[in-house]
Amino acid sequence: MKKIAIGVITIGMFLGLVACGDNTAQGESQSSGTTATQTKESKEETPTDIEVTDSNGTVTVPYQPEKVIVFDNSALDTMRVLGVGDRVIGAATSNLPEYLSDFADIESAGGIKEPDLEKINQLQPDLIIISGRQRDYQEQLASIAPTLFLNVDNNDTWTSIEKNIQTLAEIFGKEEEAQRQLADLQGQIDTLSANAEESGLSALVVMVNEGNLSAFGPGSRYSILYDTFGFVPVDDTIEASTHGESISYEYLLEKNPDLLFVIDRSQAIGGEESQSAFISNEIVQETNAGQNDRIITLDAEVWYLAGSGIESIERMLADVQPAVE
Repeated sequence: MKKIAIGVITIGMFLGLVACGDNTAQGESQSSGTTATQTKESKEETPTDIEVTDSNGTVTVPYQPEKVIVFDNSALDTMRVLGVGDRVIGAATSNLPEYLSDFADIESAGGIKEPDLEKINQLQPDLIIISGRQRDYQEQLASIAPTLFLNVDNNDTWTSIEKNIQTLAEIFGKEEEAQRQLADLQGQIDTLSANAEESGLSALVVMVNEGNLSAFGPGSRYSILYDTFGFVPVDDTIEASTHGESISYEYLLEKNPDLLFVIDRSQAIGGEESQSAFISNEIVQETNAGQNDRIITLDAEVWYLAGSGIESIERMLADVQPAVE
C-alpha cells in the first residue's frame, strides 16, 4: 500500500510540475507578445514621413529630418529657437541678417535668389525649405529632396505666420515649445495693438532705397504693422505690391502721418545707408511725425531679410514699441 501511495504522490507532483511549466511558458509567451506589440506600436508612433500643408498645399516631408537646407531666413530663425538649428547643413549664407550670423560658417547653398543646385545635390539634404525668393527653382529643388515653401499671406499676416511656425514645429516634433513661444508673442502683440489703437496715431511704412522712396500700406509685405500690431494706416489706397508704391516727398507732406516707420533697404543688402538723409530732409521734418520726433527707424536686416520667424517677430515688436511710449 505504501508503495502505491508513494507512486500516486509522485505522479501528482510530476503532473503539477508539467502544469506549472505550461503556465510559465504561456505567461512568457504572453509577455513576449505584449513586448512585441508595444515595440510595434512605438514604431508606428514615430513615422518616417509626415504630411503637412505649406503654401502650395499638402506635401510629404521627412519627420524630424537630420539634414536640412534652408533658404528662408525666418524658418532658419524659428528652427534655432525651437532647438533644431543643428539640423541645418546649408543656407544662403551671404544674405544672413546679423542676428543669424551663427549660421555663417555652414555650407553655402547659393544666393538668396539663385540656389546652387550642384552644391545642394552634393549635400544630399533630407529637406529643403524655401521662401518666395526661390520659387522659380522649386521644381528643380524638389527633384533633389522634398521642398517646403512657407509664404506669408499679407492679407492675414499673423495667422499665416503662426501656421508656418506650427508647421515647422510639427515636422521636428517641437509642438509644445512652439505653442509656448507663440503664446508669449501673442501676449506682446495684444499689448502693443491695444496701445496703438488707444494712441489714435496714423502711420506709414516707408522704404528708402538709394534715394528712392516706396510706401507700404495694408495688404503689403509690411502689413503686419497694421493688421497685427494695430497701427492705423494714413493711406489705405496704397498699391499692395512686393516693392511698395513709389512716392515723392510731397506725398509725405500731403498725407502727413503721425508716425513714420523707415526701412533702409540699402542697409539690409550691404549698400550705402541712406535713411539719415531721408530723416533730415526738410519736407520729412515738416510732417507731424518729423515735428513730434516720431520717425521710427526699423532694423532693415530683420524686416527685409526675415520678418516672420519667432525671434524676428520679437525684434520687430521691440522696434515699434517706442511709437506708443
